[in-house]
Amino acid sequence: MPKRLLLLPSFSASSTFRARRACPAARPAMNAARTGYRVFSANSTAACTELAKRITERLGAELGKSVVYQETNGETRVEIKESVRGQDIFIIQTIPRDVNTAVMELLIMAYALKTACARTITGVIPYFPYSKQSKMRKRGSIVCKLLASMLAKAGLTHIITMDLHQKEIQGFFSFPVDNLRASPFLLQYIQEEIPNYRNAVIVAKSPDAAKRAQSYAERLRLGLAVIHGEAQCTELDMDDGRHSPPMVRNATVHPGLELPLMMAKEKPPITVVGDVGGRIAIIVDDIIDDVESFVAAAEILKERGAYKIYVMATHGILSADAPRLIEESSIDEVVVTNTVPHEVQKLQCPKIKTVDISLILSEAIRRIHNGESMAYLFRNITVDD
Repeated sequence: MPKRLLLLPSFSASSTFRARRACPAARPAMNAARTGYRVFSANSTAACTELAKRITERLGAELGKSVVYQETNGETRVEIKESVRGQDIFIIQTIPRDVNTAVMELLIMAYALKTACARTITGVIPYFPYSKQSKMRKRGSIVCKLLASMLAKAGLTHIITMDLHQKEIQGFFSFPVDNLRASPFLLQYIQEEIPNYRNAVIVAKSPDAAKRAQSYAERLRLGLAVIHGEAQCTELDMDDGRHSPPMVRNATVHPGLELPLMMAKEKPPITVVGDVGGRIAIIVDDIIDDVESFVAAAEILKERGAYKIYVMATHGILSADAPRLIEESSIDEVVVTNTVPHEVQKLQCPKIKTVDISLILSEAIRRIHNGESMAYLFRNITVDD
């Protein structure tokens, strides 16, 4: 009988790879690291890490191991002390008074995590810096757009922020931006901490803030007042790029061209549209930085009969002599969130109160990492909020 040859299958590296790909159980456990996430703080000062600690406590996590410091020559150095390969990274960066240092810390940490092969890098920036420089001013520049490009180049893939000064800033980015709102926390504070708030009226210190004030008034079922007049100087009154270059008196003009002259603005005497007599006045805005305009508004409201005055805003920057001016003014209380560290200002002025917003930031981090919808965090939020 002819001999039968027993052909055995030959195994090669390629066939072994195909077998592993066909059988999921044969794969090495490489997805374990990809399912994790890490939360880092990019601040080099201890006062700015307080919000990051609150967020990680709510998440039941620990802050990632990193070192951020300034060298003797002023350069920023960032060192990541653990592996982040294949993980979702969240960088919490609160903005102190030294804005430019905080921006560099964020950029350098994002780039360090990118080169360390992080899967995604999300910047949690409660107060977005340079947000007031989002429009062209004469021969200036739109710095907010520049910062958005720098963050994308550094490696950020997502941003969580809160109450952008202009909502159109979201269009500057080439990746998703979640613009959360602090108004639910401030509304809760009004209902729980302001006695007899039903006798209050919501006040906009300028016509530009009327939409925000109207949103508060409608949700609390309260009246609305708007301060208008020559004491106010808003951003819309500043010259933008359409007036650049300025007109020259002796410039030669085409003989057949006569352009209509834009009349100069003349504001009326300061007035309060709405009744505040015998009521609690609650001034609402998104940022409290230089407080002169708020102090002036409080004086006007006192003259019109308001017996108690509150100021509420999301971001309490409180620059320069803000604590002293608030303490000496007719303002009874200033309520801000902890998007910006202001513990020093609170020691200088006991009128300043803080509302914690770490709850919504931690929930946003959890939902983004788990791939859940963010719609729950924007319930009943409208464009004007």
